[in-house]
Amino acid sequence: MANDAVADDALRLSPAKGGDTPVRTNPAASTKDLIAAVDGTLAAFLSAEIDALTEIDGALGGFAATARDCVLAGGKRIRPMFAYWGWRGAVGGTAPSAPVLPAVAALELLHTFALVHDDVMDESATRRGRPTAHVAVAAQHAAAGRRGDPSRFGESVAVLIGDLCMVWADRLLAHAALPPARLLDVRRCYDQMRVETVAGQYLDVLGENDAANWSVDRALRVARYKTASYTVQRPLLFGACLGGVDADAPLIAAYTRYGLAVGEAFQLCDDLLGVYGDSATTGKPTGDDLRTGKPTALLMLARQLATPAQRRALEETVPDAGDGDIARLAELVADTGAVDRIERMIADRVAEALAALDGTPLDRTAHTALSGLATTATSRRA
Repeated sequence: MANDAVADDALRLSPAKGGDTPVRTNPAASTKDLIAAVDGTLAAFLSAEIDALTEIDGALGGFAATARDCVLAGGKRIRPMFAYWGWRGAVGGTAPSAPVLPAVAALELLHTFALVHDDVMDESATRRGRPTAHVAVAAQHAAAGRRGDPSRFGESVAVLIGDLCMVWADRLLAHAALPPARLLDVRRCYDQMRVETVAGQYLDVLGENDAANWSVDRALRVARYKTASYTVQRPLLFGACLGGVDADAPLIAAYTRYGLAVGEAFQLCDDLLGVYGDSATTGKPTGDDLRTGKPTALLMLARQLATPAQRRALEETVPDAGDGDIARLAELVADTGAVDRIERMIADRVAEALAALDGTPLDRTAHTALSGLATTATSRRA
């Protein structure tokens, strides 16, 4: 998700001290340098954690390595990105980033926890173009010739992998070199993010099993808590907490408004990709929302705008549908005008986010970066 507006920035990544991951100092570093710094922090932390578990039992080393692979298997590092710029916007362009890198990187571990559990709940087979954790572990179980149902074993281990990533996130967050009082404020923000993530995930699961009582407003509520909160809004506020910004500061109000708008637009974009994206690019199967009748904002709008005949066709779930059936359903959704409406909603939210940045006490670099992220995070192909 590199972007000229974001790349032309002084991240000022400083060499880490003590046990922190060294990152190269470059006052004109690009977005790739931030991603490399986050990945380096994660790799060093996870290496030590795997070694500690391996000392308990060799089998735990393999289990922990599988968890590590889930964390480091690609991804856009969007949450650390927003957290970093939330912090940088608060402290300006000269503060060294090494003290906060562990906290920023911890958000990727939290994200992995959510993804691994989400894949189990959705019975997803692929993630980022690779087998999901529960599928990979099930294959390992079968190949080893162990007793028991491989699928059940894979799901059980995946739940533990997610749990482990949640604990790792807590542990890495504690590595941030911040005053104790500030770290406590950061922890409060972090805990609120986690609660909202679980709340949004529950509503998502409920919606799939109670679609008849769902609505566009409720689908947007799911987007707000499952995605917007822990993808954009809370990471930004988390970054501001890392920078010591008071809760009633104007910057907090601006981040809240910007984060909600970009986060909702991000999920609306995801809804479109789930139906119309290229699976080779997204790394996930296309059309699953149509197969299950998942009540996303896109499908709720399609049903709202559809003719009676179109609505009857849309309300039929087709779990075993072939690619041709899914393609026809996708065309039907577009024919209702729902896709055009969703695209307008995305554009309106991006405009709202950019307006939120205007007049805020952000330096030019942070303003430019967040403006670029608002666009790249909501006009992506994966």
